[in-house]
Amino acid sequence: MPDRASNSPKHFHFSGICGTAMGSVAAAMKQQGFVVTGSDAGVYPPMSTFLEEQGIEIREGFAEENIPAEADVVVIGNALSRGNPEVEAVLERKLLYQSLPEVLKNHFLRGRRNLVVTGTHGKTTTVSMLAWILESAGRNPSFMIGGIPRNLGKGARFTESEFTVIEGDEYDTAFFDKRSKFHHYLPEAVVVNNVEFDHADIYDSLDAIKLTFRRMLNLVPRNGCAFVNGDEENALEVAADCPAPVKTVGLGESCDLRITGISATSDHTDFLLNAEEYSVPMHGEFNIRNAAMAVCMARFAGLSADEVREGLADFAGIARRQELRGEAGGVRVIDDFAHHPTAIAQAIDAIRLRYPTDGKLWAVFEPRSNTTQRKVFQDELPAALAKADGVFLAPVANPEKVPEKDRLSTDAVLDAIRSKGKTAEFARGGVAEIVDMLVQQVAEGDVVSVFSNGGFDNVHQRLLDALEQR
Repeated sequence: MPDRASNSPKHFHFSGICGTAMGSVAAAMKQQGFVVTGSDAGVYPPMSTFLEEQGIEIREGFAEENIPAEADVVVIGNALSRGNPEVEAVLERKLLYQSLPEVLKNHFLRGRRNLVVTGTHGKTTTVSMLAWILESAGRNPSFMIGGIPRNLGKGARFTESEFTVIEGDEYDTAFFDKRSKFHHYLPEAVVVNNVEFDHADIYDSLDAIKLTFRRMLNLVPRNGCAFVNGDEENALEVAADCPAPVKTVGLGESCDLRITGISATSDHTDFLLNAEEYSVPMHGEFNIRNAAMAVCMARFAGLSADEVREGLADFAGIARRQELRGEAGGVRVIDDFAHHPTAIAQAIDAIRLRYPTDGKLWAVFEPRSNTTQRKVFQDELPAALAKADGVFLAPVANPEKVPEKDRLSTDAVLDAIRSKGKTAEFARGGVAEIVDMLVQQVAEGDVVSVFSNGGFDNVHQRLLDALEQR
């Protein structure tokens, strides 16, 4: 818990506070008695609403005067770089500054049993399941999650519990620290869900990503454990020389902990893990894999199978993961954070299972992440999106950040989808045009799933409003 000594820092200013992890940790620190202020240029729900409810003052935009004179520490988000007015002010004024992972390590993680969930996909879902399982079993865990689990109502909390559950991100820590965030988290046990290429803005190859995962696994102590996807070659490769015990988890016969007996109904999926029965109110093979990893970590933490079973069955999901935002005119509108082709494809499969219909499933996609802005997934994106019956594609967000020769070709994406016999529309005019086109084409019984890792100009509610008036 925070040190209350007179010389310990008391006032933290978060520059870039509306990032999911930054905002969640800021709120948790305020609840622990710290003075917390923040600023950001991208202020939108749900994080802006959440911070306002916590009584945290947020200053819109970045400016030197945003940093209070009495601030002891400025926490600099990893989206900020040189040239940002607050970054320049911190350096010129010789202020104490830290990254978010440093704040966590220095104030909350030392001496704890830290359970870290990593991987290209499924981190938020898996860590949310694990945190809720521990919570429902009365362990009162601390947690830091890059999303808002519905059971928990917040993305971060720090308690007196011996357990801390952390979403371990491979993205770099800050402009002044290029190590992956998960290198700071003092893990006792780790999940490696999967390892794929992503974050093309900071990694130049899959090998570079594999290296950072190897370095993370090298930090797991001998009395800990690494639970690794036993069905994925990349995950097995990075864990090959792990000095800690390794347990493989998956569907394959060679896995140490094997998933079998998967059976889905309209509202949940049953499965066996080494012959123990579990049920989760989610759909899709990837969510069963996530659930199995959460089970493994909870059992490692000492929970009984019955405790794990009860918590998993009551898991209520996460905001922006296959979240039903509403229904209007007989059309369901879904919000999903997926932006990597693998995650998009898996989400579409899961949505079909969760919302079976005789109507069409439409995918609306915004190429917004640092990787999907680029040509890295030029072939993979249309293959994933074409799993839907029709696609509406927004322009590449912030195209000026990527040289044209390296930028995703939206024309090529559309052509590839159409070549598969699917409808594909480009909304050059952005969200307003997407809403107009959707209102003209969708019918009662259809499902619209919006995929973006940003606010996407509130397209979900704007579509629902337009459908109500149709």
